Amino acid sequence: FLMLVTGLFKDVSHPLLGTREPAREDHADQSIVILHAKVAQKSYGNEKRFFCPPPCVYIRGHGWRVMQDHLKGEETNSQADTFKLLFDEQPNSRLFACAKSLFISDQDKRKHFRLVLQLFLGNRQELGSFQSRMIKVISKPSQKRQSMKNADLCISSCSRVALFNRLRSQTVSTRYLSVDRGAFIASARQWTAFTITMGKLDQRADQGDFVLSEGFICYGCVVQLVCTESEVALPPMVIRKVNKQHAILDVDEPVSQLHKCAFQFRDDPHAYLCLSNDSIIQFQASPSVRDPSRVLLNDGACWTIIGVEAVEFTFNQGLTCIQTPVSPFPVITDAVTLQVNGGGHVAMLEIHGENFSPHLKVWFGNCEADTMFKSQKSLLCVVPDVSMFSDGWRCLRRVITVPLSLVRLDSLIYRTSFSFTYSPEFQPLASHQLLLHMEEVSNYTAELLSSVMSVNTAVYHL
Repeated sequence: FLMLVTGLFKDVSHPLLGTREPAREDHADQSIVILHAKVAQKSYGNEKRFFCPPPCVYIRGHGWRVMQDHLKGEETNSQADTFKLLFDEQPNSRLFACAKSLFISDQDKRKHFRLVLQLFLGNRQELGSFQSRMIKVISKPSQKRQSMKNADLCISSCSRVALFNRLRSQTVSTRYLSVDRGAFIASARQWTAFTITMGKLDQRADQGDFVLSEGFICYGCVVQLVCTESEVALPPMVIRKVNKQHAILDVDEPVSQLHKCAFQFRDDPHAYLCLSNDSIIQFQASPSVRDPSRVLLNDGACWTIIGVEAVEFTFNQGLTCIQTPVSPFPVITDAVTLQVNGGGHVAMLEIHGENFSPHLKVWFGNCEADTMFKSQKSLLCVVPDVSMFSDGWRCLRRVITVPLSLVRLDSLIYRTSFSFTYSPEFQPLASHQLLLHMEEVSNYTAELLSSVMSVNTAVYHL
């Protein structure tokens, strides 16, 4: 066997190996998750259109326990307003806060912006700053049929979305589709990110399996909503466009940001996903008397859909009291195996990302790699020999996957969602090696036949 490097893949299921310093157990990790919408409506005049759903921050991990009583946060839109966050402790030992008062005024000419979360301890020591992904500013939901020119406004299969409902268009009555203890509820405070997938039901299967499809979500398609955190799912439903409290059955255009939509159950075409107070129920729609291609809904069955993003930052301070902020937070976006030399025993890996510095080292599991700083967006490192992870065996006999981490010189560990995989592969024999091997086999066969003939001769004499 030869040891060959097969490269990187995103994987978060492998714990760090060993017990050396950067391989601390992940129960001491500290994670920050920022949930936010992909688009934000601009406010005009005195009317304030607050971000909906509001940006949320979740803080979790046992590493926070020693400082959670002193944690404070501020969230800004990267240039203007600052909103102070108050964290509440939830039953699952995590902290939660949301920014309900952020908005974009009509004086702001930006077409895109980022949110910046600044975390401080009680003594005003800055813990770090953490950025959201880019948010697009729109004036109002587009009612035109979307095309590839406005792909950023379309909802894609396998993307994340949030759903909210406003009874009689009143802001104070906003309810979000959420998951609590494995059940779907309508919440006035917290919202859940759902992965929306488009597909079709395979009628040939016993249970009618859901077959995934790629592309933009279109009205009339079968979709499924799956909670990104708990993986609790609603049954496959048909998404319908809503206009003036009617579900339109003959529209097949792409679903766009902040569109009004309804979800029709497949096993009962008259039933639609609906909220009633804080509960989620099935509403029985009435056919339209004037137009057979429409059905009449109530307010609770009319949902607004919007694409959302989730950005996670995970680090580990261990027992060390880090005096400097953990930001700027380095992020790996891609990596390329540059070369494999010396019979597959030496490889160089170039890592691409953001916020790199000369103070960072790349670690493969519990093994530090020789790391060279190229720029804030590029690091170069030597891939450790596979014998570091295979009990001293230099030749690899099984697939080995180790997680990648970035470690600062003060021992602060930045977790990543990337892992590195070593894979075994048979070595192709050269022609002279093949001839030699065949000769060895022939000699062995001749010796074996000679032994068999000797045994037969002895048996014959007996």
